[in-house]
Amino acid sequence: MERLIEELGFSEQTIATAVNQEFVRSKDRGETLLVEDDTIEIVTPRQGG
Repeated sequence: MERLIEELGFSEQTIATAVNQEFVRSKDRGETLLVEDDTIEIVTPRQGG
């Protein structure tokens, strides 16, 4: 998962991640393997008002 995050350009940002609707902690991303048909969510914080 960590490689995908880097390839998508999110490596320098604060993000939240999930695979198949299960939260993945930042320290676990390097150990999280992805397989075909996994659903990956990457969420970035936004300010609003």
